[in-house]
Amino acid sequence: MSAPTGGMQLELSVVSRAGARSVNEDAYGVWSAPSACFCVMSDGAGGHRGGQVASKLVVSRVLDWFRAAPACDPQSIGAALVAANDALLSEQQRDAELADMHATAVVLAIDRERDVATWAHLGDSRLYGFREGRVALRTRDHSLAQQMIDTGYVAEDAFRGHAQRATLYAALGLPEGCAVGLEPAQDGVRAGDVFLLCTDGWWDTISEEEMLRELQAASGPGDWLQRLDHRLVARQSEAQDNYSALAVWCTRE
Repeated sequence: MSAPTGGMQLELSVVSRAGARSVNEDAYGVWSAPSACFCVMSDGAGGHRGGQVASKLVVSRVLDWFRAAPACDPQSIGAALVAANDALLSEQQRDAELADMHATAVVLAIDRERDVATWAHLGDSRLYGFREGRVALRTRDHSLAQQMIDTGYVAEDAFRGHAQRATLYAALGLPEGCAVGLEPAQDGVRAGDVFLLCTDGWWDTISEEEMLRELQAASGPGDWLQRLDHRLVARQSEAQDNYSALAVWCTRE
């Protein structure tokens, strides 16, 4: 799919699968205006029905916010995620079965007239940015394992197998989770830049080296994600989590 005509041309593709689970608790969404494109991805958790409800509620609330006020500044990104957090907390109180639900979130907004990208995330769903054959951007997970890496207690190459990799200290729907972890960022966008929003089921199985290798060989975002999906399926275990990835390729007409 493509975003509407404007300054920066955007080509998008997405993969979202249940993996070895019976239910896919990942959710994603895209909304475009002539001047901007907004992408959001969420991974839900929280008992019976909780994960599915949480992730879908996050995506719908964030996109509703941008439909009402399509701005790409850090304040708008932060406000959209706070609105999603408030919606989760209200639903937790309304339905006892959903009291433990929470969700990660990663949001990317691209201003196609000013060539600026703004993003924010909570939890361990990630945003990657690729430029000129390298990883130019990778969000830092709000997890105990990431904190151990940052303080030198765990080596970076041992991250994926760490027992506390998925223990989060910030996420939507967690007490104080939104206030602790929300730090929107902004940077310029160039033709040739590639962004990837993905849940932990994706990046935990596909290395950054593999992402780069297949990116160099791919003809477009759909081809790129298909190549990576083939790798993931080939090594899928009985414990494979839900996995989702949304690719955004930036070009000029």
